[in-house]
Amino acid sequence: MSNATGLTRGDRRRNERRARLRTLVPASGAVVGIDLGEDRQMLVVCDHDSQVLARKVISAKAAGLGPALDWAVQRAEAAGFTSVTVACEPTGSRWMHLQDLTAERELTYVCVQPLATHRAREEEDYTRDKSDYKDAVLIARLTAELRCYVPESCEGDWAMLRHLGRRRAELIDRSSVATLQLRDLLALAWPAVLAAAARPTESKTWLAALAVVVERCDGEPARLRRLGLARFTDAVRRELPFWDGSKVCHRIAQAVFVCLADTDGAVTRQRRGALQRAGWALTDLRTASLHRRTVEADMVAVLDALGLTVSLTGIPGLSAAAAAQILAEAGDPTRYASARSLVKHAGLNPAENTSATFRGRARTSKRGRPGLRLAAWRAAWAVIQHNPVLAARYAHLTGREHNRLTRGQAQVACAAALLRWIHAVATTGRPWDPRIAAGELNHTTAVTTGPVAA
Repeated sequence: MSNATGLTRGDRRRNERRARLRTLVPASGAVVGIDLGEDRQMLVVCDHDSQVLARKVISAKAAGLGPALDWAVQRAEAAGFTSVTVACEPTGSRWMHLQDLTAERELTYVCVQPLATHRAREEEDYTRDKSDYKDAVLIARLTAELRCYVPESCEGDWAMLRHLGRRRAELIDRSSVATLQLRDLLALAWPAVLAAAARPTESKTWLAALAVVVERCDGEPARLRRLGLARFTDAVRRELPFWDGSKVCHRIAQAVFVCLADTDGAVTRQRRGALQRAGWALTDLRTASLHRRTVEADMVAVLDALGLTVSLTGIPGLSAAAAAQILAEAGDPTRYASARSLVKHAGLNPAENTSATFRGRARTSKRGRPGLRLAAWRAAWAVIQHNPVLAARYAHLTGREHNRLTRGQAQVACAAALLRWIHAVATTGRPWDPRIAAGELNHTTAVTTGPVAA
């Protein structure tokens, strides 16, 4: 059947989304806008023309807003409204308290993006005048205009996965900080040891050898020369299990031993203090790595409980920990209307810049969830190395003659493709198929002709 209206798929999905929001924010209902604070909450009851019917200041935590919500419902009913929609900005974790309170009272609950409120503040009266009361009115106005969204209700294993993902992200940041600090301090006090391995901070033997040296040398690595290579290697072997290693790389251990007396490029007057700080950075790195392994094991266990480990790790190059990190930030993939919605949530979708005959440069929107964008970016790099489909896509994007992308732009495109794969695999329950991923086969055809896929 022809499309007589000329509507695109995007138009239809937008219409459906706004229709769903209109059922949550009916024109016959009042809107309760709440500006959440630490110990002081501002609440206003408005109609759909943003006229304030009542307002109230509550000196309480967000968890104590129950009586205020009951008061707001009474004021709305007294004004002749048949329903109430409660709206706020997702401030810290306070909005979750309000979410539970509205659920207990069977009230509709939506959120307004803080960026939308910020921009509406200037649209209101062309100033930057700001107060809790004005912000509450703006929140109510934006809700009536359907410039709001239904917040995620994260429960059970998904809530656990979210917190584990946040912890893993913190530990990765701590490891990165410790690694950069370690390299900086060694470049100051003992540059020679950085050349003992091709990728020193990724070598377990190098890390174990460095731990042995900084613990015993008291600012003078040459003192450990008296141990001899054999005893030094034995000390490294005993240290190795603390770095989750089992076998010494003798080439690296010998290289570290050889450079014990090498002072080329070192600022000797800073050596003792710098090596002590290097030891502390090394301890931070080891602790963060140990905790990260524990957290990742817990995340994989949650992924197993959700029944997604086998299907997601069926994507070559995607580890269970990386998949769990992406889902920790994204939440349940089934809550997204399409794979494109998940990509937009990550801020990895291209943002157009066109007008009439003008064709500007499209850029990544970066208007989504930063944690999800970072998790997809990190995971994509490993998948590109081990997945022939994504590797071919990356090579095509960076090697084509027309509209060639930089390596960073190509990795963004690959990260978006990875999110689409994850959405398809998680929502359909069918395994990943390289033919569909490469665009050689339609997914509906694959169901009848061969192995099904995402």
